[in-house]
Amino acid sequence: MTASVTAGLRTLVVGAGEAGRALTRDLLRTSRFGLLPVGFLDDNPAKRGIDGVKVVGRLDDTAAAVVRHGVEVVVIAIPGLPAQLFRDVALAAEANGASVRHLPSFVAALRRDVVGGDMRALDVRRLTGRSEIPVVSDRTGSIITGKRVLVTGAGGSIGSELCRQVHGFEPSRLFLLDHDESHLHRLGLELHGQALRDDDIVISDIRDRARIDRVFAELRPQLVLHAAAHKHLPLLERHPCEGVKSNVLGTENLVRAALAAEVERFVLISTDKAADPVSVLGATKRLAELIVQSHAGGSTVLTAVRFGNVLGSRGSLLSVLAEQLGSGRALTVTHPDVTRFFMTVEEAVGLVLEAARMAAGGEVFVLDMGDEVRILDLVREFARAMNVPDPEIHFTGLRPGEKMRETLFSTQEAYDRTPHQRILAATPSSRSALVAALRPLDELYAAAERNDRVETRRLLAWMLPGFPTQITEAETAHAVRR
Repeated sequence: MTASVTAGLRTLVVGAGEAGRALTRDLLRTSRFGLLPVGFLDDNPAKRGIDGVKVVGRLDDTAAAVVRHGVEVVVIAIPGLPAQLFRDVALAAEANGASVRHLPSFVAALRRDVVGGDMRALDVRRLTGRSEIPVVSDRTGSIITGKRVLVTGAGGSIGSELCRQVHGFEPSRLFLLDHDESHLHRLGLELHGQALRDDDIVISDIRDRARIDRVFAELRPQLVLHAAAHKHLPLLERHPCEGVKSNVLGTENLVRAALAAEVERFVLISTDKAADPVSVLGATKRLAELIVQSHAGGSTVLTAVRFGNVLGSRGSLLSVLAEQLGSGRALTVTHPDVTRFFMTVEEAVGLVLEAARMAAGGEVFVLDMGDEVRILDLVREFARAMNVPDPEIHFTGLRPGEKMRETLFSTQEAYDRTPHQRILAATPSSRSALVAALRPLDELYAAAERNDRVETRRLLAWMLPGFPTQITEAETAHAVRR
């Protein structure tokens, strides 16, 4: 065996032909690309591996092979692979947590001294038109290392990434809290080999105040990162009471428990939809921000982090597009001119941790996310990356609660610079404004408990001027169809 590379991202090479074998030899010979081949996939049973790297399955075994061999990167090295097969392999890899790279042509592959130099990654940075922003400093360890850290919504995309990055700073304990046991179990298995204990996994619903109080009293976390929430905008327009129960009442339950347990720092993950909200998602997240601010000022540092759409998370735009491409359906876009701010999951989590370190209490931190991205441009770029150069696109129209463009700050908010060049802080609301806005909270909770949609929306509009009091039946039907 001629391999000299013993470390790197575990890599599955699709194609055991000349291009794949040449690529594998080069990757084994150099650590330049940080990839360590662990197996081939090929539909030709006559193909054999090289240098100890074996053929471990066929192309339709991609998902199983990624899981079985702990694969982190899948490289497609079959020149001229039909578009449908390319999509099937790529989607199966990404659905199981592996990133995808590919060789653009057989000729280019053979003419390179190091074949890997011509690999192109399906990289979300190309889609957003800007480089990923590094937001985490080594100083973040000062609030994590040796501390007891609790992450709510730990089974979700943002929550699980929080757990991974927090673990890198070596907390004394890392508690994973979620009401979804399947996603929690999967994350627990992933982190189990990293000194995670069985009793670090906590099944709990943040709406259950008595349960949350007991969890905090027993675990005594020092840092709480609150990612649990209902976040699907169209569904919350149809079910506003559920949004209030989870995003508002659930946040208040956690804040009160954190204060009682003398937590050192509490960080709420919010959204740019909370700025001048017109959706139930935005309104409930804005109220969550106000609750955090209303309890600031004591020994527990409470803060919120507001950011835009996250690429790569479960249920995000890219996952929807990938599903549509995989099924051969037309891609759907609400409007040709709609724009959004985007960031990667890693970037969003880095912001949360950096904000947690910088927080003094009561801030709403907002990342300077650069220019807005036109959704139509992102969709076309993603399709090209998936070998679909001319996708069919249907425009569906804006859904209830959606804006043509988002803003990072309310028209009533100013902002200040922070020590981090890419993080801003919205000026906090006055104490009197907080008290006035939150006075009807008990009425809002009661309406939500009765599942009274009309009264719930009316109270949201009373507490947050500018929020629409009602959704028409036609709009409701539209939201359900979508």
